[in-house]
Amino acid sequence: MKRFWDRAEVVTDNARHAIRLDGRPMRLPGGPVLALESRPLALAIAEEWQLAGGEKGGTLQAEDVPLTRIAGTAQERVAPDPATTIDALARYAESDLLCYRADGPEALVTRQALLWQPWLDWAAEVHQARLLVTHGVMYVAQPADALARLRAVVAAKAAFVLAGLGILVPATGSLVLGLAVAEGALDPGEAHELAALDELFEEQQWGADDEAVARRRAVGRDIALAARFIALSSPG
Repeated sequence: MKRFWDRAEVVTDNARHAIRLDGRPMRLPGGPVLALESRPLALAIAEEWQLAGGEKGGTLQAEDVPLTRIAGTAQERVAPDPATTIDALARYAESDLLCYRADGPEALVTRQALLWQPWLDWAAEVHQARLLVTHGVMYVAQPADALARLRAVVAAKAAFVLAGLGILVPATGSLVLGLAVAEGALDPGEAHELAALDELFEEQQWGADDEAVARRRAVGRDIALAARFIALSSPG
């Protein structure tokens, strides 16, 4: 899409917030107008379009308007059929990153226990879902009641939160970390470090690899974006 608008603004009608570009309603690829319950999210989306529109003569890329992209996914894909997203997210609890610990070296074993276990304890305390831990590559079947409770937690989330979790959970490899970020219990930067704990440990032992560092930074940006989207999505 060519950049040819001068003004992006939020218009509210019946508690729904839409973005207009030079007076024209913003439409999603499927055709409908983007309609948001959250005014903070609408204002943030208008801001990113205002910034994108400031560069005349260019072509709009998806990365120029990341909040819009996630909002469009929430409205067009998640909201009409939330069960698909709920099922995909809930499955992460079956093999949550935090449950799979190294069997050596001892320094890594200790670090995982020290930094990961508190978040499994958080899930057990806050959501009554205690997941089991294993060491090495051996698969551990999680208790059915814990999986059911975590699925119920996910199922209770609004479509826009589910869309954010759809980025957070795969990026961290952990439903527990994703929920902790979404619920404000965990800082997204800390979640990123926890998810990359093994990689960072190896880096300390053997040195950094430029490609791995670049990938990790990209994942960190995704986690930060998803956390911001969820925080902005509260109705208001």
